[in-house]
Amino acid sequence: MTNWLPNLQRGAGPLYVRLADQIERDIENGTLPPGTKLPPQRNLAYDVGVTIGTVSRAYALVRQRGLVSGEVGRGTYVLERIRSSRSAGANGEPFGGTRASVPEPGKTRMDSTAAPNVGQADALTRITERIARDHPADIASYTRSLPARWLDAGSQWLARGDWTPHPDSIVPTLGGHAGILATIAAMTVPGDRIAFEEFTYSHIARSATVIGRRLLSVAIDEEGMVPEDFERVCAQQHPRMVFLVPSLHNPTLAIMPETRRRAIVEIARVHNVWLIEDNIYGALLDSTPPLFATLAPERTFHVGSLSKSVAAGVRGGWVATPPPYASRVLTAHKMITGGIPFLLAELAAQLVLSGEAFDIHDRVRAEIGARQAIAASLFAGRDFTSHPNAPFLWLKLPEPWLSSTFKQAAMEEGVLIDDEDEFKVGRAGATLHRARIAFTVPESHDSVTRGLTTLRSLLDNPISGFDNYG
Repeated sequence: MTNWLPNLQRGAGPLYVRLADQIERDIENGTLPPGTKLPPQRNLAYDVGVTIGTVSRAYALVRQRGLVSGEVGRGTYVLERIRSSRSAGANGEPFGGTRASVPEPGKTRMDSTAAPNVGQADALTRITERIARDHPADIASYTRSLPARWLDAGSQWLARGDWTPHPDSIVPTLGGHAGILATIAAMTVPGDRIAFEEFTYSHIARSATVIGRRLLSVAIDEEGMVPEDFERVCAQQHPRMVFLVPSLHNPTLAIMPETRRRAIVEIARVHNVWLIEDNIYGALLDSTPPLFATLAPERTFHVGSLSKSVAAGVRGGWVATPPPYASRVLTAHKMITGGIPFLLAELAAQLVLSGEAFDIHDRVRAEIGARQAIAASLFAGRDFTSHPNAPFLWLKLPEPWLSSTFKQAAMEEGVLIDDEDEFKVGRAGATLHRARIAFTVPESHDSVTRGLTTLRSLLDNPISGFDNYG
């Protein structure tokens, strides 16, 4: 615990704002380094001569700024120092998040879930050469129309069980992220509220704020979004759209059961809320509960891509839209991305239509299963959530580790991981003391084992790790 004592004579405005600004300044200048425990609210209130309410409001404000983590039963700790959006320069992270845009070289990347390398280059080379030979004019120019085969490929790739979307409903996109953002842009306007699970693929949430949408957080549990909280948010905040990852949820790995999916659908219908169903991880499963696209086809935008199960670098993705919104999403996608390159869209389509994508998909799943088994073995005895088809696990951290300090310690040891704050919609959400450990990017099983062994060593020596990196 620090003996830090603020000077509230500096600054302007209410005392709680002055106190919050003092905390932020001292975090920025290193007086309060990452891992520092702030004084208990009652003690600080007594020392500086203010009410506990003043300190409480100040601590809440710096939590909202993403500077500290409020740990129930543990206290309030300074997070890894990421420059705030008000002071970030060109090299900062102005749109939030805890993952560096340009990670340090030489680190073992366990913060990405791209499909592992299973020899995709052979198929990609073969198909790319064929496209260059057969479509020289198309790859040299802008894409001005969508060949029917691109829509057929999307229909085939997104199909699950008895559901196959009609090709006319398909929009080819530059990956799943671009498809999701295009859907948000097409179906909402600046100022509209978008609901998200409180832990989710937060790059989408941050992207939504860039185009002027407001974020709402909905509670989740081991089965995904909680319908009762979704109902509350809809009744009180009136979101226009909700973004869901119902199958192999990122990062919790929840698979939402059918009864809960039906409950979410009924609430969405009552409150006239559009649904975005992100099934990018769901493509790794043998089967899933009924898709939202089958339960509510009139309001569900179903998104899939090749990134997790074939090859992330192809940037192949598709959105299946409710009729008649395909043209609207297509136009928004063009406005946001500048248009889809012929070479990439044709490559994605030929991968699917030739059957190569499905063959690669099977090899990717087998490789993920092998790596997941390595992770499960090395973390035996520890508390974590995993799935045989998932490219990551969701690790519970023992005391005294905080998610941010564990991430910092791992980075110092040469391993990049994601702390729980990377997945939060807003900074004042629940604290789970977890980290996401991905294992698909390292080139070999040996490198996976080395990275995971480093993390296990940190877990087994928590006191020294916290002292060194807090």
